Parts: sequence; C-alpha cells; structure tokens
Amino acid sequence: MKKIIALFVVATTLSCSTTKVTKSVDNSDPTKYMNTITANELKTHLYIVASDGMEGRETGSAGQKRAGNYLISQYVKNKVSFPIGATSFYQPVPAAFLNAKRNANLPDSENIWAFIEGSEKPNEIVVVSAHYDHVGVKNGDVYNGADDDGSGTVALLEMAEAFQKAKKDGHGPKRSIMFLHVTGEEHGLLGSSYYSENPLFPMANTVANINIDMIGRRDEAHANTNNYVYVIGADRLSSDLDNITTAVNKKYIQMELDYKFNDLADPNHFYERSDHYNFAKHGVPSVFLFNGVHADYHQKTDTPDKIEYDALTKRTQLAFTMAWELANRENRPVVDKK
Repeated sequence: MKKIIALFVVATTLSCSTTKVTKSVDNSDPTKYMNTITANELKTHLYIVASDGMEGRETGSAGQKRAGNYLISQYVKNKVSFPIGATSFYQPVPAAFLNAKRNANLPDSENIWAFIEGSEKPNEIVVVSAHYDHVGVKNGDVYNGADDDGSGTVALLEMAEAFQKAKKDGHGPKRSIMFLHVTGEEHGLLGSSYYSENPLFPMANTVANINIDMIGRRDEAHANTNNYVYVIGADRLSSDLDNITTAVNKKYIQMELDYKFNDLADPNHFYERSDHYNFAKHGVPSVFLFNGVHADYHQKTDTPDKIEYDALTKRTQLAFTMAWELANRENRPVVDKK
C-alpha cells in the first residue's frame, strides 16, 4: 500500500509540473519606457544622420551608406540585432529593381532592418518604417533632409532602444517588432516596394505597419502650435488600428490628431506618397504619421537646427505607444475593409 501511495504522489507531482502554465507578463503600461525617448537623444542622432558628411543620403550613394553604418552602430550598441532568418542588418535592393520603373541610374542600395523577437507570438510582426534616403547634393549644396526623413529615421532608433530596455527588464514585446529603414523613397517608394515583394516574413504575418515620414516640424496650418500630428490611413483597412491610435494618444500623449489628409478626396494624395502604402496594398493595416509640408521641404534649408525637438519627441512617443499596444494586445487588428 505504501508503494502504491508513493507512486501516486510521484505521478501526481510529475503531472502537475508538466501542466504548469507560465503567467503572461504584464505589459499594460508603457510609460516608463516611453519616457526614455528624449529630445536630447533624438537631437544627437539627427545632427549626425542629417549632417553634411552624409551628403544628402541619395539612394545608393556613399553618404547614404555612411548614414546606414551609423544606424547599424546604434542598434549594435543597444544590443538590438538583425532579424531571425537574415544574415545581416542589410536587405540588398539591386540597381535593376531601383531603375526598372524610371531609370535614374541608381546603384545598388540597401534596406536596413533591426528586430526584437516577441516573447509569446514571435511569428506575428509589427513593422515600424521610415525612409533613410534623401535627395543628395545639388549644385554643390547638401540637401540634409533633417525632417525628410531624418526625423523618422532617428525616431526608429529611439523606439528600438526603448523596446530593448523594456525587454531587459522582463517586459519585452509579445509580438515581434521590425524596425525597417527603407531606401529609394524619394524615387518612388522603391525600398518599401522591394520589401513588400520580397518580405523576410510573410506579409500575412505582418499585423500592422506604422510609417513615420517627417515628424519634426510644423506646417502653416498649425502656425501657433506643434502639438499635433497628421494621421493618414489608420482607418482605411482596419477600424481596430484607428481605435488604437486614438486610444493611446488620449491616454499617454494628448496631441491633436489631424485627419485632414486622410480624406479620400485629398488632392495631395499623401496616402499614396509614403512607404506605408506598399504595406497597405498587401492588406496590412497601415498608418502614416506626418507633420505636413513646410517651406524647407526638399530644400537645402531642411537642416537639423530647424527641427522642433519637443514635437519630434512627442510624435516619436506616440508611435512607440502605438507599437507597444499592437505588439502586446491579445488580438491582432482585424482587417475589416478591402
């Protein structure tokens, strides 16, 4: 009888140990990590990315490659690696692709990707994108592209650092996050087009795209405040994504969300003019954060000293809290519109 009881106890103990459920990490509050995104760090990065030494970051140029090397150095410094399944931080984008639609005689270039693996749903991916190319040097003048899109480029660096700090503290994202710096935007959204046609992870596994293109300035319509951001496309495919954007802004950031350019009749067609569009075309819920056009747009005067770093910080924090919610919520956003 004692043997039978002892065997029963052992069997019960083994059974309990194999059915133990690991408690899900509480990632309900991103505030601590949101606040690690600072104006000083954004400014430090941007004065490098948009410096004269980067020669305007023309697609495939030596200056763009120098900028890319700086981005990678910061990911390495913060212990953020390239994606699982990739062999480096680079996705090569061949010249044949870059010149197929309109021959601008562009050389080979690269998208740059960094990755934080999800703890519970690693095969579901949130992509945060920004283009790191600009228009180069014209007539001896460097077109620095501090706002376009140096602002979005450095926002990705700060967001990745914040997510990595959270992971180190045991609050890593439950879904995976890819930080994707795309090339060739100024020549027709080419880098994002290449990625969407040659994705590292199936587009069906990409739950959402947050695209950041020009978030460091204000436009004439908001001459008296920089406490706003244009939101474009959030509701085009998914009311969930739109609701997430509204909810996290109300809870953490409290900026004005301006939907003027989300109008289907918008004559500027901004929805079709930045890199989120190549994700949306593949059915991925996508949103574009934008500060609007200003007098220095595509001019040699788009320099780091013109950036409003308080606005850049708040908009980066908004993108971060959106990505945090998308990476940690129970369900991926539903695609309810085609």
